[in-house]
Amino acid sequence: MDVSILADSRLVTQFLDNNRVALVLLDLHMPYISGVELLEILSRDYSHVPVAILTGSDDLDTALTCMKLGALDYLVKPVETNRFISCVKNILITSELQAEVVGLKQHLLSDSLENPEFFNEILTCSKTMHAVFKYIEMVAPSRQTILINGETGVGKELVASAIHRASMVRGEFVVVNVAGLDDSMFSDTLFGHKKGAFTGADCARDGLLSRAAGGTLFLDEIGDLAESSQVKLLRLLQQNEYYPVGSDIPKISSARIIVATNADLQIKIIGGSFRRDLYYRLCTHQVVIPPLRQRPEDIHLLTRHFVEEACRLYQRPDSIQIHPDAVGFLKRCYFYGNVRELQSVINDAVARHTSGPLGPAGFNVSQECTRNGELSGSPVSGGEIASFSSLFGHFPTSREVEERHLDEALELANGNHSIAATHLGVTRKTILNRLNSRK
Repeated sequence: MDVSILADSRLVTQFLDNNRVALVLLDLHMPYISGVELLEILSRDYSHVPVAILTGSDDLDTALTCMKLGALDYLVKPVETNRFISCVKNILITSELQAEVVGLKQHLLSDSLENPEFFNEILTCSKTMHAVFKYIEMVAPSRQTILINGETGVGKELVASAIHRASMVRGEFVVVNVAGLDDSMFSDTLFGHKKGAFTGADCARDGLLSRAAGGTLFLDEIGDLAESSQVKLLRLLQQNEYYPVGSDIPKISSARIIVATNADLQIKIIGGSFRRDLYYRLCTHQVVIPPLRQRPEDIHLLTRHFVEEACRLYQRPDSIQIHPDAVGFLKRCYFYGNVRELQSVINDAVARHTSGPLGPAGFNVSQECTRNGELSGSPVSGGEIASFSSLFGHFPTSREVEERHLDEALELANGNHSIAATHLGVTRKTILNRLNSRK
């Protein structure tokens, strides 16, 4: 950190005009312009620059005056080293967070992406996804851990890859699915091992953390990580260091960690299978990807892309035309597997297609998928209102319908409160309050 010292208080404003300053440490007793007068000027004209008072004046009224004028701290000489370092550190952290919030607000309020090429691999015209991209552009350069949450098949790995590109780092993007890895496999895969660390370790092996140096390590299905491995991951996030298997010498990691899950980690914390301290380390920034049924405007774009892709896969000489009714049919389907399931359905349809435009009859969609899609995709009719009575055994109250609605949303989200809240258009806190009221 560069430190500049000005002995003439008249030069302060000129210096601030020509330099980027993170913090001003201001003495009150200076020639020409007093510290209190200068503090008034800084608070009025340079309010974005934090100011702390460093003076020999131990006067309560003066201290109160300075704090009212905007000083963030008041240090009386001589100052203990720890007290001084703590003051500077806290002010810089607070200032950085405020700048990040302001920058995020400005970025989210703007209409365009600064670097749309980062997201070229993700086909979408959804405003919700556009908002997700804008958030990613803002937080990606921070190098802090990001938790991606979303249902199976929504494209969590594609989003992680976009975050990697938006980070503009030189290292690789390395993917590890931690589901099914026991602690030994997890340690060896990520951290590597020393020669002779175990039977069969005939030579040393660098882990994937080493391969992701200066880049990004993406850990998918983080909710399934073994408890013993969670401790090692926590240390990695806290200290940026790890131990290869069989080694007593730690290595330093320069990889940025991104994790993803389709589970509600809060539920796992309550159940005792996921560490709370690890969760707080992982969700510094959180990206929630909406399911395909909440962005039906993407169906047409994705359908056309997957049809063309399947035609190339099956070496069809001409691209198959898509019947207008086909997209409407797919929009009414409830794809539990999201984009991945839609791709599979279209691949199968193209493989079986013989002639003419591809219509609704060409899609081999499960009965349950179609039934749910028809119910969710069509307006409420008199017949559907009448079905409430058969469903409940009586005409239900609004409260009963809400409770049933909540249960189905949780079931569709596999118990994930965040995703269920997205389905219902409410906050996660609302979900928790409603569940707590049942107890």
